[in-house]
Amino acid sequence: MRDRLLAAEKVKAIDWRDGALHLLDQRALPSRETWVACTSAAEVAQAIRSMTVRGAPAIGISAAYGLVLAARERIAEGGDWQAAWEEDYALLADSRPIAANLFWALKRMRDRLDRVKKHADPLAVLEAEAIAIHESDREANLVMAQLGLERIRKHQGNAQAILTHGNAGALATGGVGTALGVIRAAFLEGLVEHVYVNETRPWLQGSRLTAWELAGEGIPATVNADSAGAHILKTKGVTWVVVGADCIAANGDVVGPIGTYQLAVCAMHHGVRFMVVAPSSTLDLMMATGDDVSLEERDAAELLEVNGQRLEVAAFNPVFDVTPADLIDVIVTEKGIVERPDTAKLAKLMCRKRLH
Repeated sequence: MRDRLLAAEKVKAIDWRDGALHLLDQRALPSRETWVACTSAAEVAQAIRSMTVRGAPAIGISAAYGLVLAARERIAEGGDWQAAWEEDYALLADSRPIAANLFWALKRMRDRLDRVKKHADPLAVLEAEAIAIHESDREANLVMAQLGLERIRKHQGNAQAILTHGNAGALATGGVGTALGVIRAAFLEGLVEHVYVNETRPWLQGSRLTAWELAGEGIPATVNADSAGAHILKTKGVTWVVVGADCIAANGDVVGPIGTYQLAVCAMHHGVRFMVVAPSSTLDLMMATGDDVSLEERDAAELLEVNGQRLEVAAFNPVFDVTPADLIDVIVTEKGIVERPDTAKLAKLMCRKRLH
């Protein structure tokens, strides 16, 4: 399966070359493919804030490269470059506070810098570490795709309908994707008849990004309004809801794009299994439950500007919601699978060595 997934790989959103970080601008998709080059930590932080790059794993990878760019700039300036580098670290950390992978990647880079030997080149060491973070995410995607595929096949061995929400594909990661990686693998094995894609308002990650990825690989897909999710689960024979995650708390609560929670409620009501796919770097064991997270809100204008007119009314526009662990059938990570997640099961999972 690994080789087949790599052979089918068509989308790449992050490219480190010629000393710069090149990001596929996800604001422009699907109408045009535009690349943005970042040559400083400040530019990377802005790319994260503006959603030029999005998806928790992709944000973590980008931030790691951002620290490489920061080190290059600060070392060239001379003086106490590490103190200045810490300012860049803080800038990147503040760019997307909800993404657990962001803090995981930044901490890994700082820890690696702390271990640099006296006569080693810190810039070369940091660059190697950022590349390793990127490559490890790609490998994690492949492992999760295989594990998720096997779980789908265990319950039903023929082609079936799947529903997804948000975008947890190649655009959001360093590889084939988390949720979409599983869907891609299942499709290659003949286990996917059709994929229903929630549009995922208001930023439309589903209709703009996920549908674009699936169409590019010939996977049958239909975009639907978010509000049609329950109706589809009731009438279209969907067997699995498969989604990614921006953060997973120690007890298994999942922070994801707004609308994930209500989808999980509907899935449980209709007896449809609910799968969350995310690398172990998305788990934050320091966060006891999803109630501990401060959920971000976006500009009200995204809801109030319609056909060139501004509606004069208050708006509530949260970016994320929290899906309680008891609504989740399975969490798939590169370390293994957790059924009916809870604190003890996830703590045990995180003690395992990586599978790749």
